[in-house]
Amino acid sequence: MITLRLKIKKFSEQLLLLMCKVVSMQEPPYIDFDDYDFHFIVKLPKKYHVHDFTNGVETSPLEFSIGKYDENRKGLYETELFEGKRTHHVGIDIGGPIGTPIYAFYDGIIFDKKYLPADGDYGNVIIMEHEFNGTKLWALYGHLSSESLGTFDIGDVVEKGDLIGWFGDKNENGGWEPHVHFQLSFEKPLNCDLPGVVMPSERELALKKYPDPRLVLGALY
Repeated sequence: MITLRLKIKKFSEQLLLLMCKVVSMQEPPYIDFDDYDFHFIVKLPKKYHVHDFTNGVETSPLEFSIGKYDENRKGLYETELFEGKRTHHVGIDIGGPIGTPIYAFYDGIIFDKKYLPADGDYGNVIIMEHEFNGTKLWALYGHLSSESLGTFDIGDVVEKGDLIGWFGDKNENGGWEPHVHFQLSFEKPLNCDLPGVVMPSERELALKKYPDPRLVLGALY
């Protein structure tokens, strides 16, 4: 009986491992982004700072700045929300003055909007849904002002270049310096949320689910 249980346990572990491998090897949907013309989400000046957050907090010497996609930011995410484990950033941050306007990068609908109040969370967040030749793509805009949630209602149609919100202050954006966290997703968001920071061990799968925002924002760095 003990031998049989050990065999069943070993088989279950092997099956679970196989299932994980199958999931991790799934290819994301394909969109030829070169076929489309996108609008900027923030009007940037010619000169802006590109952060290196791999060693923790870094202050920008310029008014506007960029925080990189696919960057392991140890020492930056210290609140309980990140559990001391999630450090790998899978969106792009654009920093600037409070109240900086934010625009829709492409035609779509307002999929969801919400205020996420936890320390270190997105604060006010809007998620748009887009469709490219039958393939759906979601775009999250996080750390917005409270006024941003009043620009559109859920289900509203939004056109490329429409104003959808503004950078929020620390008291409404999760406690961060003013910026927008912009993240793309092939996976349908739940509860108006996407994990903008994942564990390093989750990086490979996360990059498939959440493609590089520069595919629509252009070569910011």
